Amino acid sequence: MVVIDCHAHIYSDDPAKYPVRTAPLRPPAGKGTVEHLRQESQAAGVAAVRAIQTVTYYGYDNSYLCDSAKAHPDWVCGVATLDPDDARSPGLLRQFVRESRVRSLRSIPSAKNKTFDDPGVRALWKVVADEGITADLFLMRPDMVPSASKLLAAFPRVTVGFCHCMDLKPGPELEANLKTVLRLSRFKNLYPKVDFIGTGTQLPYPCPDLHHACMEIIRTYGAERCLWGSCYPCELWTPKISYSEHLRLFSEALPLKEAERRQILGENARRIWFPKLVAFAGKSGTIGVNTLLNVSTP
Repeated sequence: MVVIDCHAHIYSDDPAKYPVRTAPLRPPAGKGTVEHLRQESQAAGVAAVRAIQTVTYYGYDNSYLCDSAKAHPDWVCGVATLDPDDARSPGLLRQFVRESRVRSLRSIPSAKNKTFDDPGVRALWKVVADEGITADLFLMRPDMVPSASKLLAAFPRVTVGFCHCMDLKPGPELEANLKTVLRLSRFKNLYPKVDFIGTGTQLPYPCPDLHHACMEIIRTYGAERCLWGSCYPCELWTPKISYSEHLRLFSEALPLKEAERRQILGENARRIWFPKLVAFAGKSGTIGVNTLLNVSTP
C-alpha cells in the first residue's frame, strides 16, 4: 500500500534565515522541521508528503515551504498560501510553481471583503487553472459556503482539496455542519481531506466521537475522492493522537474495505500529485515505492 500524507505543516528551526510573524503559533521544540517530518513519516511507512505553508507561523512568506519542496523533489510537493488582497500574489504563485515545486494553492477568503467570491481570490484560481495545478479550499465557516460554492462552480476543472471538512468537531453544531459538508459533494472536483478526526476529537485513539461523521463523508463523496493527511506536527495540531495513530485510524480502526483504505491513504493522492511515485513488490512480497525525481505537475 502506498501512503501519502496530504496535509503536513512545516517549520524551520532557523529563525534568522526564515523570520516568523508576530506572536507565532509554535510547535514544541524539535518538532515541525522537514527533517523531523521525514523521520516521522518514514517510520510510519509514508512515501510522500504535501507540505503546507504555515500561515500561523510565517504569515504569507512561503520561503521555507518553497526551499523545502525544491530541496526534496522525490518526496515533497508544496502547498502555498498567498494573500488574495495582495496584487502581487498571482505572480508569486506562478513563480513558485515554475521554480519551487509548488503544486497547489491553499485558498483563503479575502480578509478585506470577507468572501471567496472576490476578484483577488479568482485571480489566484486563474493562475491555478492556467498552470495546471490544484487548489486546497480553506473553508472553515458555514457563512462562507455560498461564496465558496460560486468559486467551485466557476472552476469545475480545477481539482480542489477540502481542508479539514470545515473543521468538524463533536458538539451541538456537528450534525448541521456535517450536512453542509455532505451537500458540497455535488461539486465533483471537490476532494475532502478526512483529517478532521485528529484535529477535532475529544477522545484518545481510536477517537470514536467522529467515526460516524468521517464514514458519512466517505460514503457520500466516495472513497475515490477522499484524502488522508496527518496535520503534522501532531503534538501541536492533533494533541489527542500521534502521527502513527492518525494513520492507524484509516489503516485499521475505521470499518473500511481494503480498496477504500488504499484509495484514501495514498492512491488518490498519487494519481493527482505524485504520478511518478511507482509501487513495486519487494522480495518478501511487501509493497514499497520507487520515488522518481522531478515529480510532474498533475
